[in-house]
Amino acid sequence: MNESNPRKSSRERAILIGVDLLGRRREPGAPEAEESLAELAGLAESAGADVIERILQTRVTLDHATLIGSGKLEEVQALVRAMEADLVLVDFELGGTQQRNLEKTLDCKVVDRTQLILDIFARRARTREGQLQVELAQLNYLLPRLTGRGAAMSRLGGGIGTRGPGETKLETDRRRIHTRIKKIERDLAGVRGSRGVQRGLRQAVPLMTLALVGYTNAGKSTLFNRLTGAGVLADARMFATLDPTVRQAVLPSRRRVLLSDTVGFIRQLPTTLVEAFRATLEEVTEAALLIHVVDASSPSAASHSAQVRRVLNEIGAHETPQILVLNKADALPPDAEDAASLGRRLSGEAGGVPVVSISARTGEGLDELLQLIDRSLPDDPVEPAVFRVPLGELTAVHWLHEYARVTSERYEADGCIVEADVPATLLRRLARYRV
Repeated sequence: MNESNPRKSSRERAILIGVDLLGRRREPGAPEAEESLAELAGLAESAGADVIERILQTRVTLDHATLIGSGKLEEVQALVRAMEADLVLVDFELGGTQQRNLEKTLDCKVVDRTQLILDIFARRARTREGQLQVELAQLNYLLPRLTGRGAAMSRLGGGIGTRGPGETKLETDRRRIHTRIKKIERDLAGVRGSRGVQRGLRQAVPLMTLALVGYTNAGKSTLFNRLTGAGVLADARMFATLDPTVRQAVLPSRRRVLLSDTVGFIRQLPTTLVEAFRATLEEVTEAALLIHVVDASSPSAASHSAQVRRVLNEIGAHETPQILVLNKADALPPDAEDAASLGRRLSGEAGGVPVVSISARTGEGLDELLQLIDRSLPDDPVEPAVFRVPLGELTAVHWLHEYARVTSERYEADGCIVEADVPATLLRRLARYRV
């Protein structure tokens, strides 16, 4: 399937290779090979490549030497030459020997799925923490693939699969990488300490934290901007935003909450990335409520939702209360399952969590979403209360105006009398002023 032939730009020209393993079709929840290859194409576009050809091979087992076998390898070699491809992207994680054999035969750069995802993360990381985490993941991926790479490992000229750590002499690479990994881990430990302090400061203020989670490109950042008025980048590229952002949002009960926009998940998320980004994902594990955003218009909505649940389970956040948000409900194809049926099905698979359909782009359903969040917040009911605050401690009055709904306020000689509807988290903090 020729997708583009003549050179029209300086973007790298990529041929995609996928393998449909017959045995994998019988595994529950396994993605279709065509679907996975289409997702690889999206990743390639996000990384700055033009996909010029897709090849899908059906096999019983993977070839230990080249993944795809000698016959298919000859076919790909001819395509690379005829179409002047710059690189071949493989929809599997390659072993070091497989990658070397492919590059030797094809005489072009070969990048596997894991390298491609790491490359995108390297381009998108903006904060020092994000950059350290990506580099750590790249180094851990590189270590077992050092032997025999030789000159090929000094590819520092740019392009997909070449960003990040570079090497000089093979005999010193391993020692240098180990040294660098230890340095990054120490730096990240310091970052985690700083994040812990920041989280402690946030927890000192009576605000609950909610985390937006979901498959990449589900519309989390668009929803985040809608709910908080933030200017987070939101576009159709995968992993358009990487570093987490935290902003305040106001619920219908007048409660204020902190909303955290986190990195999007993806199937076959490299283990090295899950480990490296554990500090960032602490925002998810510490949240009082998870807002799981699903692209309802995607034919893969069910498998994407399942993949997010798997990652949440890996990081220990599967028991956190959750609501399911079917985004892009206004963009459902005519022949697609309607939002209500899809919601019931996904809710059942997630253990009966509450569901709401919205469009973050148009704002449709946002009022219902906010009301659902209000009802779903654990252990923070709102109740009316009266407070007498001494004149020398009026910070408490400020908190009531900021984080509760004040219904009456008057000043007397010895203090301020305030009547308000107050969430339990703030009520406990101001208990000594209650009358």
